[in-house]
Amino acid sequence: MYILQSKKITGQIKDITPEDADNIIKQHLSTIKREDSYIEVSFFGGSFTAIEIDKQNELLEVSKKYLDMGLIDAVRLSTRPDYIDDNILTNLKKYGVKNIELGVQSMDDEVLKKLCRGHTSFDVVRASILIKKYGFNLGLQMMVGAYGDTYEKDIYTANKIVELRPNFVRIYPTLVIKDTYLEVLYKSGMYKPLELDEAVKICKELYKIFYKNEIYILRIGLQASEELTLGKSVIAGPFHPAFRELVESSILNEMIYSIIKNDFSEASNLELQVNQQTLSKIYSDKKRYFNDLLRQISNKIIKIKQNQALNTFEILLKTNEKCKKMSLFEYIISQC
Repeated sequence: MYILQSKKITGQIKDITPEDADNIIKQHLSTIKREDSYIEVSFFGGSFTAIEIDKQNELLEVSKKYLDMGLIDAVRLSTRPDYIDDNILTNLKKYGVKNIELGVQSMDDEVLKKLCRGHTSFDVVRASILIKKYGFNLGLQMMVGAYGDTYEKDIYTANKIVELRPNFVRIYPTLVIKDTYLEVLYKSGMYKPLELDEAVKICKELYKIFYKNEIYILRIGLQASEELTLGKSVIAGPFHPAFRELVESSILNEMIYSIIKNDFSEASNLELQVNQQTLSKIYSDKKRYFNDLLRQISNKIIKIKQNQALNTFEILLKTNEKCKKMSLFEYIISQC
């Protein structure tokens, strides 16, 4: 369950109170069966440890109460790399925080300066080392297509994140949100957000980098909310309510094409076997990338057959003469 650091009331931003946090937790717990559930309270907003220590503790006291009662399993928060030090981490440990996410955004200092982030790549390295030293799970969040960013800089950031060995990452394509400085840059023509297919293409490569290095990708793309879905907040940018599905669909269809090209170039009739979940990913967004695949192999006939014995992200291609089975992990490793 997510608890934001602030809320919007009658057009104004108000700080979340301990009473608000308590009510949010109670409301969510009333809808969750405790048995066989992993329940986590998350304080999000991007700068939790930058707020006054007394305010932090008031909110953490609420989650600690439910943690001590055994009604939740963990506490998570997101914050800035430049607001992490020994005293802060000692305090968070006292309240049972388990996961700390840092809003890295980029490991290129020029990009960070243009974004007015207020931290440097060195701050990210220092904070990440400290967080791991204190035994917390480390999560790193990066942006794609930010102001001043390039494809090469995104790849650079991903590789630098791999060096820090986080427990998990989040990848966020940059969106132009209403009432932000980026909106001003966008409307003045100084910033052009990525198109959806551009963002998918870049995130596909980042996915491969993290997947290959066995770093769990917790999320790709902003979580859909009422405002985002209805377009109330997003002015421009590559928003899609199932962005991760697009990325995984693109990779899977790329993998199928690669196998056909390398192992079945002479075949005119092929059978593709996958389980139901993989098929859903291949067909994602009204067969957006599957139709691209069909155009690339227009001289071949491909029959789809469901095979629940196969694992998710595993495919089997076959003809009367031969067959080839490959998992997504095997494909990604073969590309390196």
